[in-house]
Amino acid sequence: MTATAKILLLGSGELGREFVISAKRYGAHVVACDAYAGAPAMQVADESEVFSMLDGEALKAAILRHKPDYIVPEVEAIRTEVLQEMEAAGHTVVPSARATYMTMNRDRIREVAATELGLRTSRYRYAESLEEVRAGAAHTGLPCVIKPVMSSSGKGQSTVRTTDELEAAWNYAVANMRGDRRKVIVEEFIAFDYEITLLTVRTRDGVVFCEPIGHRQERGDYQESWQPVPMDAKALAAARDMAEKVVDNLGGYGLFGVEFFVAGDDVVFSELSPRPHDTGMVTLMSQNLSEFDLHARAILGLPIPRITLRGPTASAVILASQDSSHFGVEGLADALALGTSEHDVEVRIFNKPTTRPYRRMGVALAEGATADEARALAKRVADTVWLSYRD
Repeated sequence: MTATAKILLLGSGELGREFVISAKRYGAHVVACDAYAGAPAMQVADESEVFSMLDGEALKAAILRHKPDYIVPEVEAIRTEVLQEMEAAGHTVVPSARATYMTMNRDRIREVAATELGLRTSRYRYAESLEEVRAGAAHTGLPCVIKPVMSSSGKGQSTVRTTDELEAAWNYAVANMRGDRRKVIVEEFIAFDYEITLLTVRTRDGVVFCEPIGHRQERGDYQESWQPVPMDAKALAAARDMAEKVVDNLGGYGLFGVEFFVAGDDVVFSELSPRPHDTGMVTLMSQNLSEFDLHARAILGLPIPRITLRGPTASAVILASQDSSHFGVEGLADALALGTSEHDVEVRIFNKPTTRPYRRMGVALAEGATADEARALAKRVADTVWLSYRD
């Protein structure tokens, strides 16, 4: 890297905010872009741009105007054809334009995993109408999971247990799609023991892994995550092998969030994001290097030492309950007072300018003697922080 590497960040949410902080610690100049002004990453970046990532002309103009050393997407809904054009012209897209294109849509990355690489996945079908959804469910069997091929943070995902629920699941998926593709994936419901995110870092010196992260979802969205996850050695080896195969196939350098279902020592590939993962926010406290530090180092070509786990740690989300543009964050002092002489707690408020039901507005972090203790404490901290609404 140069002393003043310029990064164009495409999407400026809470994950982008923490990435900007890490990148600037290593001397980078960051231009944060999003569809609305005052987005979390914009507040800590050097410059900002407001435009939709699905506006191809605006996206191309921003790249040509700023001439960044690295183009770093933080969102899935983006004009990947522009990124491919820019990469062909000599710009560096993180981790690569192909990776961004393949993972923007669940059907593309699923085909890479299942067809090209032969990874273990659930049975699945794609559907572009309710009739095709019904046919897909007949193929996978019930229960099944229905979700948009392109969405954000699990939005639009449903578990369907009877045929009477298929229409509502289709409508919910369509209502929560990102971009302009009216398409869903219908996949077999895996009776897993637990699910993990395996943060996988592709560097110029090879692939390295963080300890697996356990997580729990509601409404298809992450609610809490934790490390460590007791995992059978055979299952962990299988997950690492699959993760390495898929990130090597996608190419480029950076951190990937690879999701798996685990049942005993049987590991099933689920999804992949070519960027820091929301469940990985636990690494803000749990590791010597957070997922954001690791992403920045891999992008900039900086060395990555041994990644160490400090001890059992958990995260829990802080959610909004209504629509508002006039609100306050309350209970912060009481929440931070829940830390003890043995176990630290922390709160990160994202400073989003507006709220809506279930919007993630912050995250609580906590240590514990065990992962379960850390989870309980993180939940107490999150529950102690609340939003006051003035409209």
